[in-house]
Amino acid sequence: MGERVLVVEDEKHIRSFIVVNLNINKFDVIEASSGEEALEKCKKEKPDIAVLDIMLPGIDGYEVCEKLREQFPDICIIMLTAKGQDMDKIVGLDLGADDYMVKPFNPMELVSRIRAILRRIKRPQRSSTVSDSISLGNLKLDKYSQKIYKDGKEVELTHREFALIKVFMENQDKAFTREELLDLAWGKDFYGEYKTVDVHVRKLREKLEEDPSNPQLIQTVWGYGYRFK
Repeated sequence: MGERVLVVEDEKHIRSFIVVNLNINKFDVIEASSGEEALEKCKKEKPDIAVLDIMLPGIDGYEVCEKLREQFPDICIIMLTAKGQDMDKIVGLDLGADDYMVKPFNPMELVSRIRAILRRIKRPQRSSTVSDSISLGNLKLDKYSQKIYKDGKEVELTHREFALIKVFMENQDKAFTREELLDLAWGKDFYGEYKTVDVHVRKLREKLEEDPSNPQLIQTVWGYGYRFK
């Protein structure tokens, strides 16, 4: 049995089209036509990835995304947005989505993005020659367990947030452009926009900085990008 993908789409013909292509590519697919049904099936089926439409009857995709991220922090979320609705993308990423696709889309591109996300979240093997942790100030990052601690207490991060802070902590004082951070933390096969980096940096600051409005750890390099001080 392959990885489990939850497809949340109220339009049956679109949902069926996605499901057929995922089945062909050996994914174990779970279907939901509403946000309420999606949350219920997540509790029972424990999917690895959710493909989530924004426009849903009842609770919309934004609320479903937020609840999924709160209740199932390890799930990966790809949001489906309407063409040209940039604000949909920003809000979705802000609520914890890992990626987004704009309708209409090629189903094989969706398959490619799902596989890319799954490759990135695979737990790394323990190595006896590479340190499993990085400690800087009051932060400790454990590479093996994919967790980060602030003042000894675990801080809940999404997969993407962890990948980004790992890049920063492994390269302290190095200035990165947004493009470089996308390649290192998201992977070269990520199709998103540079503003994604800004959204995730803001979320990391809110979780790790003492004063997010005056960040001391993740600093902005004006006209260039960011660095971890």
